[in-house]
Amino acid sequence: MKLAPRFAVLLAAAAVVAGCAPQTSDNSSSDKDDQSGTLRVWLFQEVGNDPKAKVVDSVVAAFEKAHKGTKVDVEYIPIDTRAQRVKAAFNDPKSAPDVMEYGNTDTAGYVKDGGLLDVTKEFGAWNEAKDTDPTAKQSVTVDGRLYGSPFYVGVRALYYRTDVFKDLGLQPPKTMAELASTARKIHKARSDLYGLVVGGAYTYGAMPFVWANGGELATAKGDSYTSAIDSAAAQKGIKAYTSLFTGDNCPAAKCAVMGGNDTITAFAAGKAGMAIGGDFSHTAVEAGEVKGKYAVVPLPGVASGSIAPAFAGGNNIGVLKSTSHRTLAVDLMEQLTSKATQASMFDAMGFLPTFTDVRDTAAAKVPFEKPFVQTLAAGTKFVPASPGWSEIDSSLVVPTMLQEVISGKKSVAAASKDAAKKMNDAFSSAG
Repeated sequence: MKLAPRFAVLLAAAAVVAGCAPQTSDNSSSDKDDQSGTLRVWLFQEVGNDPKAKVVDSVVAAFEKAHKGTKVDVEYIPIDTRAQRVKAAFNDPKSAPDVMEYGNTDTAGYVKDGGLLDVTKEFGAWNEAKDTDPTAKQSVTVDGRLYGSPFYVGVRALYYRTDVFKDLGLQPPKTMAELASTARKIHKARSDLYGLVVGGAYTYGAMPFVWANGGELATAKGDSYTSAIDSAAAQKGIKAYTSLFTGDNCPAAKCAVMGGNDTITAFAAGKAGMAIGGDFSHTAVEAGEVKGKYAVVPLPGVASGSIAPAFAGGNNIGVLKSTSHRTLAVDLMEQLTSKATQASMFDAMGFLPTFTDVRDTAAAKVPFEKPFVQTLAAGTKFVPASPGWSEIDSSLVVPTMLQEVISGKKSVAAASKDAAKKMNDAFSSAG
């Protein structure tokens, strides 16, 4: 869900992903818990969906065999129209599925609107749940309660051109300072290349710079959030990122409007020495001009040898509060997100598992995934678990702030202060 070809989690799709929580809902808990009948499931339609469908079909077949008299009806819904479908489902329980896949940044909004079932007790009793990655678990948690099960996770790391680095005698950077200087060395020697291609509309490409410098998007106090994007540490990170939009690396005139997909497209086309991309960007890069001429390492942090925190994107699967098959629906949710299913989904689609032990096994099988697993292991970050985040993300508060700085319209201090005010207004209005 998020801003990527396969995961659909990042800025080009942020307005759709984060904005799909309905504003009102008549949804309420069903007092039924039927032990047979038809379970409706909505999953996202992927680009090249057949491998995903085959894994799901296997899970469904086993589930139906184990629950006599039960049928599972799976529908793959288009990502770009899911907002309307989900809103309708929340407002009309008769049209709602029992189980649903959703983007992990949507959790708080969906909970506020009364759409998701609290599965804290069931998740806690599930033996496999103990191995869930902490950040992935956070993505289904609101106010200490759990509203789903993590399905897969995605993070970003540093793609770089091995042929360019070899020709120029360069080594992968070990600090953010080296990242910037290496980028400028590349552009100086190869004026046809961006050193590090960056995007002014690339929220999750910028945030590692903020997090690595000790900044945060927001801080929590009880059930409420307060923006921290204008803190001294956050400003330092914003300055580090926006300083890359210069003629000696990635000119503002071209790069200020770029989103995450744009930067990967440029890298895949052979127009950049480095790019910040996800494990989900692999297919696009492999299909480009740089196939066989690139490698990936974790994005370096401030201190030498450290790894910059990355946003943990991905999707979850939850049960709708309106289900009349609570027990069966929760069981199916667990089967669809189980260790065995996630391992199969990794083999079929490349989705990174949310279980740490399954992920380690996957990384050992596919060396390409190692830097992404290292990034996850080093510690990732997530968006504020507030329904206000949907408004913040869909109204492009962070990209606007970055672009104001890049264009010279505002100073880092002024732009971040304005962004903080917008964030706090959204947090307050969300309750």
